[in-house]
Amino acid sequence: MDIGHIRKDFADHAPLTREAIADDPFDQFTRWFDEALASAMPEANAFVLATATAQGQSSQRTVLLKYYDPQGFVFYTNTESRKAKEIAANPQVSMLFPWYGLQRQVKIEGHIEPISREQTLRYFLSRPKDSQLGAWASRQSSVINSRQLLRQQWAKMKEKFRDGEVPLPDFWGGYRIEPHAIEFWQGQPSRLHDRFLYRRDQAQTDWLIERLAP
Repeated sequence: MDIGHIRKDFADHAPLTREAIADDPFDQFTRWFDEALASAMPEANAFVLATATAQGQSSQRTVLLKYYDPQGFVFYTNTESRKAKEIAANPQVSMLFPWYGLQRQVKIEGHIEPISREQTLRYFLSRPKDSQLGAWASRQSSVINSRQLLRQQWAKMKEKFRDGEVPLPDFWGGYRIEPHAIEFWQGQPSRLHDRFLYRRDQAQTDWLIERLAP
């Protein structure tokens, strides 16, 4: 099916200039993330995580950002899932925040590594109990016969842990993506988009900032 006719020009946003953006990419990310939250778009903290096998076969999925600071971006998942196995085989990943409502996107490339069990536990205990039970009920990425089986497993976990706190599963944990490149993309009319790339210098101490052609 030819869908080449589907086309929409971008709004006339204020130009993104070197003078207007922050010197530090995490400061710039905070500006845009706060604006994404204020826009009331659904799941502003959702991003697409791309991983690859040791042989280079890539895969993507949407996950939720739960914490970030100048050391990187943190999310949580089942550590026996496909994504976790690919991370173990190839710790170079990329992430993309597709903020369509603002005609913006942020692309991040970097190295990923597990965070401490202590930090994982603190977050796990902050989750609603039903979500804690869900972590126990689902062996993520494994083949199952039906949704009914999944619901039965969840009910089994609910009964098992009904009289106390739900413990942290040994197959569930957090990961931190430590970026070496962060690109901010702002849509503009006539496809003359604004793109700025922050990348680490060779000493991995300072951020270099470059404008990219759209």
